[in-house]
Amino acid sequence: MVEIKVPELGESIQEVQISQWLKKEGEWVEKDDDLVELESEKAAQSLPAPVSGILKKIALPPGEFATIGTVIGELDESASPESASSGSSNSAAEPAVEAAAPETSSGQPTATAVMPAAERMLEEYKISADKVVPTGPGGRLLKEDVLAYVEKHNLRPGKGESAEPAARPATPVPAPPPAPATTIPAPTTVAVVSEAMVGTRDEEVKPMSMIRRTIATRLVEAQQAAALLTTFNEIDMKPVMDLRNKYKNKFLEIHGVKLGFMSFFAKACVEALKRYPAVNSEIRGNNIVTRHYCDIGVAIGGGKGLVVPVLRNCENLSFAAIERQISQYADLAMQNKIKPQDLEGGTFTISNGGIYGSLLSTPIVNPPQSGILGMHTIQERPIAMNGEVVIRPMMYIALTYDHRIVDGREAVGFLKSIKEVLEEPARLFLEV
Repeated sequence: MVEIKVPELGESIQEVQISQWLKKEGEWVEKDDDLVELESEKAAQSLPAPVSGILKKIALPPGEFATIGTVIGELDESASPESASSGSSNSAAEPAVEAAAPETSSGQPTATAVMPAAERMLEEYKISADKVVPTGPGGRLLKEDVLAYVEKHNLRPGKGESAEPAARPATPVPAPPPAPATTIPAPTTVAVVSEAMVGTRDEEVKPMSMIRRTIATRLVEAQQAAALLTTFNEIDMKPVMDLRNKYKNKFLEIHGVKLGFMSFFAKACVEALKRYPAVNSEIRGNNIVTRHYCDIGVAIGGGKGLVVPVLRNCENLSFAAIERQISQYADLAMQNKIKPQDLEGGTFTISNGGIYGSLLSTPIVNPPQSGILGMHTIQERPIAMNGEVVIRPMMYIALTYDHRIVDGREAVGFLKSIKEVLEEPARLFLEV
C-alpha cells in the first residue's frame, strides 16, 4: 500500500486545503495521472499519482485542511486494473459513514453507507437512517434518497417525523353583535400573523478557501499598513485600437498569439516606472528599496479566484512575449495549475476590471508593492477635441499608491505618462 502524502509546495507553505479528488475510491489510476487537487495560500495545483494502482482509500474529503506530510489517501499498487471498480456515481471523495439499517431475513442487521450530504439532511430533519431506502451504488444512502423521503412525508426541518403538516384554521363562527355601548371603547392592538414565507431559506456554510483567506489577509494588511490614495485619469483608446486592428491578423500569423491591450499597458507601465521609480519601490524597515527592473504582476481570474502571476523583467520583453506569457498564465489559472513561484515577487501590478464591465474602481495595492494600476471598460463618450465635441472610445484608469513613499505629484505624473504613451503609441518604440 502506497501512502498519498501532502508534498512540499514551497518554503513558506505549511498547510493546504483539499480542493477536489479527481479519482474515486476503487478506481484504477495510472502513474502520473492527476489524483487530487490541493489548494495552498498561493495557488491550486494537482498532485500526480506516484505509482499505478487502485485508489484504495480517501482519508480526507474536499474542504478539509492538511499540513505538509499528512497522509490523505492510499494507493494499492499490487492490484490489477481488472479488479478496479468504476467508483461511486456520487462523490467518492466524500467517505461514507456507517449507520444502522433494517435487519436482514436472518435477523442480523446490515450496515448502510450514509453519504455526508445525506447524513446532514437526516440530522436537519431528525430522521432515522433506517427509515430511508438507499438507492446509491453498494447500498449507499444518498442525499436524493433523504430528499425524496422528506417530500413524501411532507416533513419540515427540525420537526422530526412526528410533525404533521400545519392544518388550516377552522372558519370561525360569527358571534352575535354586541349590545350598543354608551361609551366609545379604547382602540385595541390587533396581532397580525403573516402567511408562511414561500420559497427556501436555506443557508450554506463552507470553509473559506486557502487562496481566498490569503487574499483577505493581504487586503486587510494593505489597508492597515499603508497610506493608500487613488488618483485617476482617462485615455483616448482610439490610437491603440486603430494600431491593434491594423496589425492584429499579421501579429497572430507571425507570433501565434493574439495582440491584446495588456501588452500595450504593460509596456506603458514600464516607461512610466522608469520616469517615476518611487512607484517601483517598497518600504523595507526604515529603508526605501527601489528596483531598477520591472516585474509586473497581471491580475487574472482563475478557477479558484483572482491570481497575479508575474512578468519577470518586463522591460526586456517584446509585445509577443508579453502576450504569450499572459495567455499561458490564463490557461494555467483556469486549470488551477499555476505554480507558487509564478506568483511570488512583483514590483508593480496591473488589474483589468474592464473585462468584467467595471467603469471605475479603486484597486488595492498588493503589499509590499507601492502601486497598482486599474484598467476599466472602454466606453464611447463625447469629449471636446480641437474645439469640437466628438465621440471617442475612452477608458478611465486609476493608480492606487502608498502615499508614504509616493507623492501626489509623482502619482499624477505616472498616470499622465501612461496616457501620453497610449494616445501616441509610437512613443513605445521611439522611447520618447
